[in-house]
Formats: sequence, C-alpha cells, structure tokens
Amino acid sequence: MRRIFVGDIQGCREELEELLERLHFDPSADELHPVGDLVNRGPDSLGTLRLLRQLRAGGVLGNHDVSLLRVAAGLRELRPGDTTQDVLAAPDRDELLAWVRARPFVRKWDDVWLVHAALHPAWADPESELAGLDPLQPHPAIDFATRARATTRDGKLSKQDPPPPGSAFRPWFEHWFDSRVGDRRTVVYGHWARMQLVLRPKLRGLDTGCVWGGRLSAWIAEEDRVESVSARRRYANFED
Repeated sequence: MRRIFVGDIQGCREELEELLERLHFDPSADELHPVGDLVNRGPDSLGTLRLLRQLRAGGVLGNHDVSLLRVAAGLRELRPGDTTQDVLAAPDRDELLAWVRARPFVRKWDDVWLVHAALHPAWADPESELAGLDPLQPHPAIDFATRARATTRDGKLSKQDPPPPGSAFRPWFEHWFDSRVGDRRTVVYGHWARMQLVLRPKLRGLDTGCVWGGRLSAWIAEEDRVESVSARRRYANFED
C-alpha cells in the first residue's frame, strides 16, 4: 500500500483529480493523506470535500479547515476572500463538516510525522500534545500546529514572512530538528507556499501554491517520489 501525501488543496478539486489520475490512485490499495487546508480561496471547496470523503482520505486539519468549522458553528464570520459558502449551503453540509472535524491535527507513523504547519520543538510527543483538542476552541497548540512558519527556539511565532534578517526567528523545522537529533521520522507539512517544494533530509514541504496559480504536489512515501500538476489558473492573490 502506498501512502500519498498531498499539499494544500484549498478547494482546487480539478487539480486534485488530475494529480490522482496521474498517480493512478487506487483507494483500495493506496492511502491518501492531505496536509490540511482542504478548503478555501479555491473554486470548489464543496467538491473537494465530497471527493476526499468518498476516497476515505485521512490527512490532518489546517488553519482554513479550522476556520470553516468555526464559521459553521457561528463562532466567527466569513472573511473577504473566503470561498467556503458552497460548503455551508450544501444539503450534505452536516456530514461533510463532521468528516472534516474528525481529522486530527497530527498523524504519526513509524517513519513519518504529518502536520499542516509545524511541530513545536518542546513537544516530546506531538500526538499527545494535540490529542483531544477541539478545533472549535482556541488553543496555543492548535495555532502552532496549523499556523507556524518562522519561530524562535521557544516557539514564539514571527509576524513576518520571511522573518527579518538577523532576528531570532528561524524556520520552525530548524528548531524541531535541533531538538530531535536521532529522530528517524520524516516530517511532512504544508502551509508555507513562499518556500515552494521543500525536499531536505527528513523533511518534505508540499505547499506549492496551487491556489495562487502554482502547482499541486504529492509525495509518495514508499517511492520517495514527488509528482505535481499545474494550477488551471490563479484563483487568489497571494497573501499569508
């Protein structure tokens, strides 16, 4: 069985279908694990969720998925540029939202960590740190796992991307690996489109900015291979 990890989809359903076709994805023989940000800013959040649910995808929650759940629960308002109205108005919205809410914030295998944005260097066991957290309730660990990019060693988040030269802020994964010498797991993440595809020892960054007119990328763990497809068009203007 192959594990196929897919970067930030953000409602780009057509590109996801093209990518899965290129990979000859077989739901009876392969596992599909999106890195989070399944929805928003792209053209078809509803179709994306229906497809992923049909394919029994795993994956983790991203910040846009958390935002969708909070909007649906009446805990926040839609923001300018949000494109999840199709999900909120769908006849099967309750089933889809329940499926989204069942995604964890992190997944662990013997050889892989999967998280949307980042793993905190102080977390001895990210799975334990994030287990049981309610996406509807604000929590610092949720913010870090779904939003962090550049941080300090103690986990403070930079408000600038990229961070100012010479500051204490570095890419979160540098702090993570400094604190995890000997950890054999590869960390798979998304959320940082400015960095594009990241292929480093024990690190796979898969947000290649499909919604911004870039590409949708996947890493096949068992083959250590990356495949990607081009965005049909630019769906949103770049912003953090």
